[in-house]
Amino acid sequence: MEKNSVKAYQEFSEERFTKRVIYKKGETTAFVLNFMPGQQLPVHKHPGTELYLYVVTGSGTLIIDGQETVISEADLVHVGGEEEFAFNHTGTEPVTLYVVLSKVPSEEYAKNI
Repeated sequence: MEKNSVKAYQEFSEERFTKRVIYKKGETTAFVLNFMPGQQLPVHKHPGTELYLYVVTGSGTLIIDGQETVISEADLVHVGGEEEFAFNHTGTEPVTLYVVLSKVPSEEYAKNI
């Protein structure tokens, strides 16, 4: 067993969103994305994998294949690997998203930024 706290990975930067990898086991990785107000995650895909997202804190706008959906604390979202995915922090409080990729499409997806 391995136990961690999401709070330990909630590192925010005024310059850009942060990504902190919590687990990388086999083909699965789990990480948090941390956003200050106004920060964005650009449009991208996760080919060959499934993405599961849990909103730990805050709220914002998730864009899937061009369709906007407001998400907020405690929401759960599944995104298929071929769907275009983006996030805009449209709220006033910091946002933390806990993300699990079922299969890492490339090592670039499993690194801190």
